[in-house]
Amino acid sequence: MSGNEKAIAALLLQREIEAFYYHEAELLDERRFEEWLDLLADDISYFMPLRRNVKYGTHDAQENSRAGQDAAWFDEGKHTLTQRVKQLKTGIHWAEEPLSRVRHLVTNVQITPTGNAQEIDVKSRFLVYRNRVDDETDIFVGQRTDRLRHTDAGWKVARREILLDQSTLLAKNLTFFF
Repeated sequence: MSGNEKAIAALLLQREIEAFYYHEAELLDERRFEEWLDLLADDISYFMPLRRNVKYGTHDAQENSRAGQDAAWFDEGKHTLTQRVKQLKTGIHWAEEPLSRVRHLVTNVQITPTGNAQEIDVKSRFLVYRNRVDDETDIFVGQRTDRLRHTDAGWKVARREILLDQSTLLAKNLTFFF
């Protein structure tokens, strides 16, 4: 493959992955959670660590809680994500009555090859806005690091790590997805 062909292939992949993320955001914003679950690999790891304010020089080791070892906002797989969707769809979820209005914005999509032709690593930045009832407004900003896997059904999220820029959450609940 020539240099020009590689550049075109990289641009096409960039556009494909951005379209995947825009579609995912639309599914979440429109509460089409079952369709969103179809975008997740069966072996997904969905993790959002707690962020701590730590002394300079200790960030790498101490700023974020560790998957499977420490407390986290989310440390889930496909089964628990599916259970959360089922709970939301009952219509009697106390924290979602009335329903939240949520918007996901995704930007700064950066793709890195993994060495496996079927998988890529993708970093993106996000802003999630939520409004509930008359006066509850929450804004979440951060970074997602995903492992995407190409399957016969298209791209699937095989791993997602969500890093919020906030270390203290003022939201009353986290009933939505990132």
